[in-house]
Amino acid sequence: MKIGRLQAFSDGVFSILLTLLVLDFKVPSYQSGRLTQAVLNQWPTLVAYGLSFFYVGTLWLFHHDYFAKIKETNWQLNVLNLVILFTVTLINYPTSLLAESIAHQQHNDMQFAFSYYALVALLISAMFWLLYRFMAQHRELTGYHQNHERFYQRTKNDPLKSVTIYLVALIGIQINLWLGAVLMIAGNVFHFIAYLRLSQGIEQYGLIKKG
Repeated sequence: MKIGRLQAFSDGVFSILLTLLVLDFKVPSYQSGRLTQAVLNQWPTLVAYGLSFFYVGTLWLFHHDYFAKIKETNWQLNVLNLVILFTVTLINYPTSLLAESIAHQQHNDMQFAFSYYALVALLISAMFWLLYRFMAQHRELTGYHQNHERFYQRTKNDPLKSVTIYLVALIGIQINLWLGAVLMIAGNVFHFIAYLRLSQGIEQYGLIKKG
């Protein structure tokens, strides 16, 4: 399989997932003349959607730029990418759980929903760490670019940092729900920072030919 087909398939999965996230928005039940209040009451759905759209969007940017520097693929990378995509698609369900639990303001339900979300995010980060390790051991897939090792040394710890943040968030949620939730959001923000580091590193080391 050519790397272009892997990228196209992956982009399609991300596109479908982002589309599915918005399907949680449904016209609410309301009494005549009270539509505004009914819509405003859907704020938990909006918050959960915004959180996950930012997260999945960042994952797509990260995935797109990372695979853009890869020249070839093999069956192991294809399978690994498929597992990564599987873990990313898992985020849709805890997003719905977050919206429902926040709307009902039941502590135990919110604790479970936030824990579920953090656990899925931790799993996604762990899979990206495996991707980093795999590519470090299969430099032939990068075309033996002389700067790839320098790039790897610069970014290799980012997935582990992300795993650590989500693990601490998962533990924190059991102690203090809102502290854990803030840590979980911090994990999503760190993903974006890691993406910027990735993008800057690719450009700095000339891993993608322009034009």
